[in-house]
Amino acid sequence: MKAIVIHQHGGPEVLQLEAIPTPTPQAKEVLVKNQAIGVNFVDTQHRAGLNYPVQLPLIPGIEAAGLVEAVGPEVSEFSVGDRVAYAGYMGGNYAQYTVVPAEKLIPVPSRLTFEAAAATLLQGMTAHCLAYSVYPIKAGDRVLIQAAAGGVGLLLVQLAKQRGATVIGAVSTPEKAELVRAVGADHVLVHNQVDFEIETMRLTQGEGVHAVYDSVGRPTFDKGLKVLRAQGYMVVFGLSGGPVPLFDINRLSGITGSGHKGSLFLTWATLSDYAAKREDLLWRAGEVFDRVAAGSLTVPVARSLSLSEAAEAHRLIESRQVIRKVLLVP
Repeated sequence: MKAIVIHQHGGPEVLQLEAIPTPTPQAKEVLVKNQAIGVNFVDTQHRAGLNYPVQLPLIPGIEAAGLVEAVGPEVSEFSVGDRVAYAGYMGGNYAQYTVVPAEKLIPVPSRLTFEAAAATLLQGMTAHCLAYSVYPIKAGDRVLIQAAAGGVGLLLVQLAKQRGATVIGAVSTPEKAELVRAVGADHVLVHNQVDFEIETMRLTQGEGVHAVYDSVGRPTFDKGLKVLRAQGYMVVFGLSGGPVPLFDINRLSGITGSGHKGSLFLTWATLSDYAAKREDLLWRAGEVFDRVAAGSLTVPVARSLSLSEAAEAHRLIESRQVIRKVLLVP
């Protein structure tokens, strides 16, 4: 089979298309013929050797959708020809075929394309766990979403609105602002046009927001703490802008450094912990797929590239200019 293999960390040029043996599923495993592969920012970090250590050689990727090609012994839940998807699993995914533990697979409804499934599963489930479990948004809440035009951000804006929140989205360009408005954000702040701390406090009449969802990190974390109301939640789920400096827990008290709003909560949310149980995985994925199929969740796809164009996919992602999802099609 053909696969993208990384032998050394570096730029997009280290993504090499190679012919390697097709894997064979073992007990409780399934061989999936990938039809669409999601490209995520974390893939570029794995490639570059940043933030998240990985072993080399590596076939990157954490998300795809396709058809069951073969099943190993002790697999009863899936059969050859079934439509499936998987996310949050590093099993060699930039490839024509991937062996996946059966417990990681999600059925894909027939009314959903493979492209839609690959574009939504990881980021949709992440947005779902952020809005429903990490800080369960309630009607009347005010939330600030950083990188609101990103893959998780766009879906989180929509879920937060469906939960009854007033949504403030922060983005880096006017073009991204238009997209975030189009999916329902009440207010959109462009970083180089306004100070998001000042503007968020103005929009909330000085009270602050119930939750900040931040996947950026270093550039936004400090001011994000300052726009929280008392007992507000700072929910971190990524570091696209770099790691946050060492943190003094006293800042959560409201006595110093946090806008004088105290009893704050700080958490790093990881989807794998919120979908560790099979029933939770199926619940979150089912909700996301049902909403996408029904049209209540919009998932814009920017580009579908061939597997051999993986380097270009990474360049698009790292440019920060691409809006919408990028996919690879084997």
